[in-house]
Amino acid sequence: MKTNTEQIFTYLDEAASTDESLYLEQLIVACKKWAEGTAGPDLKVNATKEEIRRGLQLAILKGMRQNVQSHHQMTPDAIGMLIARIASLLLPHKESVQVLDPAAGTGNLLLTVMNTLEVPSAAVAVEIDELLARMIVAGADLMEQTIRIYVQDALRPLLVDPVDLAVCDLPVGYYPDDENALNFEMMPADGHAYAHHLFIEQTMHHLKPEGYGIFIVPSALFESAQSGELHTYLKKHTVIRGILQLPQTLFKNVAQSKSILMLQKPSEQNGPTPDVLLATVPDMTDKQAMISFFNKMEDWSNENVK
Repeated sequence: MKTNTEQIFTYLDEAASTDESLYLEQLIVACKKWAEGTAGPDLKVNATKEEIRRGLQLAILKGMRQNVQSHHQMTPDAIGMLIARIASLLLPHKESVQVLDPAAGTGNLLLTVMNTLEVPSAAVAVEIDELLARMIVAGADLMEQTIRIYVQDALRPLLVDPVDLAVCDLPVGYYPDDENALNFEMMPADGHAYAHHLFIEQTMHHLKPEGYGIFIVPSALFESAQSGELHTYLKKHTVIRGILQLPQTLFKNVAQSKSILMLQKPSEQNGPTPDVLLATVPDMTDKQAMISFFNKMEDWSNENVK
């Protein structure tokens, strides 16, 4: 007997496969019909939001392999779930949460976090690719999540109210618009700015005081040619709460390895500097190691998170 996730994927895949060249377009149509109640998978038990997300994710991955440029990569599920768990630990006393993802892609990371938070949430997603932005809308409707979408360059001015939490799988590379980059403190004196640096700066600007930013970053972030500008900015405008090295098994080679950077926007009142969480995430297939890791994270959050 197929699981709900498998049945959801089968329904979406069959509906989208009517025209392989327009798979993602057909996938959006299938999601809309399901959300409207005019079609959908034949499920024996109502699907959870996470079952819907995982089934949709499988279909999106198939469509992206066929139709989308290689630089559009979906955040691996294991990393998304880890960030969702971290977000829950950082926001233990919130009655509701406003979330921002300034490089939302298909919305998979953002929806993973929203589905996992134990309190009501609403979000803002920024995505420059119109097709991917429409995919976010389709997924949010299916999962009954409230997401406002901005289809634009996220490094241009954002008309977004400050949020409690931001999550972002940072786009890595140079930002080509030097004129716009001059509006950022991390624009270097020579050459192009790093887009991933500017995304951090833009995101921190849109956090509430004491709000958190959780970023997926290159593991060599602090060793790059522009690390001086980054260090200066972080020291001036943020509180570094943690750096988690992700397991190498998630990446094809060392050069592609990533870490999770946890930043907090300082409050208007200076308090004691909290302990920085420095850790290496164990192999995520090792259940006991992950239980021990999360226990340590909970101990840290109990001592260092208000």
